[in-house]
Amino acid sequence: MNQQALDAIEQILNYKFSNRKLLSQAFYHSSSVEDRAMSNERLEFLGDAVLGAVICQRLFEKFPQYLEGDLTKIKSSLVSRRICAKVIKKLGLQEYLKVGKGMNGSMALSGSLAAGLFEALVAAIYIDGGFEAAKKFILDGFEPMISQADAAQAHGNYKSLLQQYAQQQFNITPTYSVLDEKGPDHNKCFEVEAVMADRHFPSAWGNNKKEAEQKAARIALIELGVLPKSPDE
Repeated sequence: MNQQALDAIEQILNYKFSNRKLLSQAFYHSSSVEDRAMSNERLEFLGDAVLGAVICQRLFEKFPQYLEGDLTKIKSSLVSRRICAKVIKKLGLQEYLKVGKGMNGSMALSGSLAAGLFEALVAAIYIDGGFEAAKKFILDGFEPMISQADAAQAHGNYKSLLQQYAQQQFNITPTYSVLDEKGPDHNKCFEVEAVMADRHFPSAWGNNKKEAEQKAARIALIELGVLPKSPDE
């Protein structure tokens, strides 16, 4: 990678490397090198562990009232490849990633490969500048999302979380529409969709309106990239 590109990347990262070889290596996907040991795979492995440690520490400090289960739920929603990729795209760093022929323009560049790049950068900064430098880089990207990961998310109050997100990001309040209902009056099921401005999200069924609205809000949060899909979805 040329010096001009490295200069631009350091400016985006707001961090200057002592060892620029680490920075350069973070941007080489295994498909772009003959020796996979020269790619960013090993850095990605270490970066994943450092990311987890930083996020756990931050949640531990930010939510002293939460028990282990609550903290685990929040961490799971944050430390995902989708969120890592989202941070990289926001920084505009995926364009510097080196990949093999045929992979340019691949959807993976904005997904799993971008997520791997984020973790590799975390490791590169950690090795070059220590834990505090890596922590700063991670929290600069994650703090807005950590701020949203409050009790609403920890306890599955997806309606509250969607409302908070919609008001902060778009200055609007989501609404809910009942699309269908089935069953006798004493045992009805409801189909509900979440609506934000002119955007209608996929609907969800629930045993009552409240449950259906919560499920619909969760679907909207996944569609918006705020929450990750569960493994079985």
